[in-house]
Amino acid sequence: MSSEELEKLHEMYKSLYEEVKLMPERVQRCQGEERKRIVRDFDERVSEAEEVLQGMEQELFGAPSSFRTPMSTKIRLYRRDLAKLQRDIRLSATPGFSSHLGDSRQGIYAAQNDQSTHLQSQRALLIQGTESLNNASKSIERSQQIAAETDMIGTDIIEELGEQRDQLDRTRDRLVHTGENLSRSRKILRAMSRRLVTNKLLLSVIIIMELAILGAVVYLKFFRK
Repeated sequence: MSSEELEKLHEMYKSLYEEVKLMPERVQRCQGEERKRIVRDFDERVSEAEEVLQGMEQELFGAPSSFRTPMSTKIRLYRRDLAKLQRDIRLSATPGFSSHLGDSRQGIYAAQNDQSTHLQSQRALLIQGTESLNNASKSIERSQQIAAETDMIGTDIIEELGEQRDQLDRTRDRLVHTGENLSRSRKILRAMSRRLVTNKLLLSVIIIMELAILGAVVYLKFFRK
């Protein structure tokens, strides 16, 4: 929606309406060809005004509902005003009509105006329904797109979790192997410690025996005569 274009169309309608709303009174003061010319000018200006209103309706497509709804109501009122002016100028352009005939024609024009207003209201409702359907379709498309993206993200997360689980399994296996290696290392260390103590004891016994032998040799050689 172009707000600038809509504003231009709105100003064009106001200008046309200001021009045509004075024509019924002018018709009453004129006669003959001048009256016919004014009626023709009136019909042309009303046609232009209708085209402008149609352009305004087209500009409303895609507009927010908070702006579109009051503007659509205003356009319906504009059409009702145009229909009233058309009825007034037809009555004013009919010379010498009696009160009964005038009432009869006025009733016909009123019925036509009511029918036109009803059709315009139905048309506006149809346009709003179409817009609502289009908006709902777009919303469904966006929801489907979001669901597809969510599904892709979920798949990626599942794959990543699977990879992390494999890494944890490998880490656990390495820890189990490390624990087994530590257990074997502790056993080896304990065995080495026992062998070291045993070797120390044997070395101590050997040293004591050597000292005893040395003492016996010294005793026998120097002290025993």
